[in-house]
Amino acid sequence: MAKQWYVLRVASNREQTVSDALKRKVAIEGLEAKIGRILVPTERRPKPQRKPGDKKFVERKMYPGYVFIEMELEEDGSIGEEAWFLIKETMGVGDFIGSAGKPTAMGVDDVQKMLLQVDRPEEAAALAMEFAKGDSVKIKEGPFENFEGTVDEVLPEKGEVRVIVTIFGRATPLELEYWQVEKA
Repeated sequence: MAKQWYVLRVASNREQTVSDALKRKVAIEGLEAKIGRILVPTERRPKPQRKPGDKKFVERKMYPGYVFIEMELEEDGSIGEEAWFLIKETMGVGDFIGSAGKPTAMGVDDVQKMLLQVDRPEEAAALAMEFAKGDSVKIKEGPFENFEGTVDEVLPEKGEVRVIVTIFGRATPLELEYWQVEKA
């Protein structure tokens, strides 16, 4: 059987710790033939600005509470005993997504999307720009939280959208980062 991607539930805010521990254990036990890459996909996004010109970035987990593992299962669809104990005895590990004690492999499209986010984050960020001129949106973060407006312009090079909102009866343009708005 070829290696496929599986999703492992882990304790919240322990994703990187679990990932690092698993990588170390796989190397020590020599299980590289059964367990391939272990990933915690993150995105780099601008930190909300405190002062004008203060451009800092933060790493944010794309899938909080999950670690992605590329591995080969046994013929019956179960995890091999050595790999099973290596994973289950790692602190912070929950269970695999699946049923009847057998993990379910991720779909090809989901794997490609996840790997794109890991390998080429700038392209994935462009994909995240799912807004177009004329779209109705709701602001979900910032001083204008819960205001609704219309997308006037998409600014992919800045990772922003210009939204027209009505404030005190006047149409006002706001430049917001794409993660601050959602489709209404």
